[in-house]
Amino acid sequence: MNIRLIQPQDNASIESIIRECLIEFGGNREGLAWMDSSLSKLHEFYSYEGRAYWVAEQDGKIVGGCGIAPFADSNEICELQKMYLTEQARGTGIASKLLTTALEFAKGYYDQCYLETLRVMQAANRFYEKKGFQPLAAPLAGSEHFACDAWYIIEFNH
Repeated sequence: MNIRLIQPQDNASIESIIRECLIEFGGNREGLAWMDSSLSKLHEFYSYEGRAYWVAEQDGKIVGGCGIAPFADSNEICELQKMYLTEQARGTGIASKLLTTALEFAKGYYDQCYLETLRVMQAANRFYEKKGFQPLAAPLAGSEHFACDAWYIIEFNH
């Protein structure tokens, strides 16, 4: 298993994985990542300072990914974005390695990391809480994904 920064040729593969996951959990609708204009060009979207997107490869094939970008143009809070894995990659430890990579990067730029998800993604919610994310009662101001119904934040100890 290999975790690396996204390359332009990875855009279609990771977009496909994200869309398949969203369909699986009923997330193929307005107000979620499904409608993000960046979804087909993640390499370009994450190519700025303070942003990054990683893909996980297994046997030469992309099986998932996740990104970090500023939340609502904040300099203090970033957002864990578009963390999705193929069904076969779930429960293998790949998500944990992706998250560790993303949070280590984020600590170099931000004080907190926020994320939004769906309650129906129960395993993901348990995973985030196990990794130290604290549940929030409502989204942070500036959220673009109005259809999300689960929100979390983690504070970095600098």
